[in-house]
Amino acid sequence: QGAERIARLAAAEGVARMVHISAIGANKNGDTLYAKSKGLGEEGVLQHMPNAVILRPSVVFGPEDSFFNRFAGMTRLSPILSIVGAETRFQPVFVDDVAAAAELGATGTARPGVYELGGPDVATFRELMQAMLEVIERRRLIVNLPFGIARFMAWWFDIWQSLSGGLIKAPLTVDQVKSLANDNVVSNDAIGFEALGIEPRSMGAILPSYLWRFRVSGQYAAIKASAKNLRT
Repeated sequence: QGAERIARLAAAEGVARMVHISAIGANKNGDTLYAKSKGLGEEGVLQHMPNAVILRPSVVFGPEDSFFNRFAGMTRLSPILSIVGAETRFQPVFVDDVAAAAELGATGTARPGVYELGGPDVATFRELMQAMLEVIERRRLIVNLPFGIARFMAWWFDIWQSLSGGLIKAPLTVDQVKSLANDNVVSNDAIGFEALGIEPRSMGAILPSYLWRFRVSGQYAAIKASAKNLRT
């Protein structure tokens, strides 16, 4: 409803262009609340701003992301890294590339329409965690929770969150478990970065620039590794 409200007020005020950030998998008839809310948000925007530019990114990564930072932080607490949907595929996209696409839409350079945005790397959830572990130079056992067990745990987490009035945030929800059963990659027939003239950057080029703080030696990891090669 928030997206629809913004579009309605923007149209009433004579705003010429609108860029709406949605997500890959948006579908008002989808099987998750997340997909439905994104789909209904897009529908509401187009109802009032039919020439809007809608961006559907995959998982967005960058210095303040809640994806790689979250799981990297978990490695500080346990030798085991538990995930759900280890074989589900993602196409992480750098936040600055999404911002560049949004700028083209806001300035009228990009044509109205829906753009699905994914980076150059397509990888499973497990592979993403392995890549993250390599960057932070830690060894952890990646354990995939079966969907059945994950749904049961998420069901209890949802109950705790409801009983606490939202004070206790569920670390995993039933809707998230459902979402993790579906690949989050750009569709074969989708319009994307190429149509915008943007070459998306890879995870390998960006992750080390901000995940270094999760290394055991932090910013001094490279120096200590180099020092080991010194001969007395």
